[in-house]
Amino acid sequence: MVSTVLGVLILARNGDRTQYLQDPYTYAPSFTESTALGAAESFQLGSYLKSTYLDSSSPLHILDMPLDPSHPIPPSRVHVHAKSGGEGAAIFDSGIALLQGMFPPTPLNKVPLANGTTVVAPLGGYQYVPVEMATEGGDRVFEPWINCKAFKKHVAEVYASDEFKETVKDAQPFFGSVHDYMFGMPTTLEGIWNVFDYLNTQLVHNQTFAFRLPPTLIEQARGFADYKEDAVFSDKDLGGIGNLAGRTILSPIIKALERIAFDDDPLRVLLVESSYHPFISLFHMLEMVSDHHALSGIPNFASALSFELLRGPAPEMRDFVRVKFKNGTHDGEFQTVHIFGHREEMVPATEFIYRLEHHAISDEKQWSSACSTSWFPFEIGASITSESISMPMLLALVSLFAFCLLALSAFMKHSLSKWTKQQDVMTETEDHGPFINEKSRLLP
Repeated sequence: MVSTVLGVLILARNGDRTQYLQDPYTYAPSFTESTALGAAESFQLGSYLKSTYLDSSSPLHILDMPLDPSHPIPPSRVHVHAKSGGEGAAIFDSGIALLQGMFPPTPLNKVPLANGTTVVAPLGGYQYVPVEMATEGGDRVFEPWINCKAFKKHVAEVYASDEFKETVKDAQPFFGSVHDYMFGMPTTLEGIWNVFDYLNTQLVHNQTFAFRLPPTLIEQARGFADYKEDAVFSDKDLGGIGNLAGRTILSPIIKALERIAFDDDPLRVLLVESSYHPFISLFHMLEMVSDHHALSGIPNFASALSFELLRGPAPEMRDFVRVKFKNGTHDGEFQTVHIFGHREEMVPATEFIYRLEHHAISDEKQWSSACSTSWFPFEIGASITSESISMPMLLALVSLFAFCLLALSAFMKHSLSKWTKQQDVMTETEDHGPFINEKSRLLP
């Protein structure tokens, strides 16, 4: 069936970066920064996306996107989100590198001036694609687990499960072997992400370490890390708290899908640059792991999950969604995956939205409800991306509330003092008769 590509929604993981530690119980992040290798990986992914969806010779060329590859991309057709918390700096850098590959410099990116000259954008016509980032402390789309009580409880329940305890026993030989290579870092299954990330980072960037590390340890660390992260960031219930990372990332994806399919919107490409966490949740929510067991774990750097919105041929002209996955730079191209148990490559767009929209978390109130966290009424309708209440705003509101309390306290104190004086005057009037009563009317 020949279909027209109306638009694509891309969830991309960041490229290589320096060591990144996470708290095993709260997933609070540590500092990290991107590397030249990570930029190259993301640039390569961007170039692949360009050849797949933007080149005029591609059978998947997106409708209404310029056929001339050197033509500047209209900003209204592209929307980009990037994570700001946690690995935010490295993820933002990866997003920029991906955009450089997907929308490379073009000499046609120029502007004529009134004096008759023409100015080409720097770097040979660099294309500046706007990137939307959430405010500090308000990154509910990309880090919804932070300060989420229900998710913290979920993590504790995973660690207390019989399956996890059995895996701890199975992992003891590995931890005994890897202990001497961790230089004092904790070696537990709860903290296996930190073990794996340390080994992997050193193996890539430290040649001395790479020469010393036995070859089987990194594969074992990856296997145990895949198990643990998959257990934490998934849930048997589609709307369960374990799927929180996928439920929040679905909000911009579904909104963009609806804009392209039903609203006659100029948007054609949505790019969401994120960490590995939402991938795991989406693999389970879309039931991809049922047919592709290898997806039960951490995707590689510069991986991409593509949601293609397709319009079928006449006379029906129905819209469909096809999902593809590319596991880092090691995969040469996208592989189509089946979702929701379908054997067909595509599912109707209306079914895709119907199955997921009621589980997507799109605002602060819904996040607070899912996380069993208190919610402020003034956050009604606030987006969980850039419109969420930031820390400075929250501090300002707390300060205003404290000021109001002080003002109310002072008013009540003044009123009480005035009432006491009036009572004293009335008492004095009763003691000294009507003459004093006449004078009391002149008292302040």
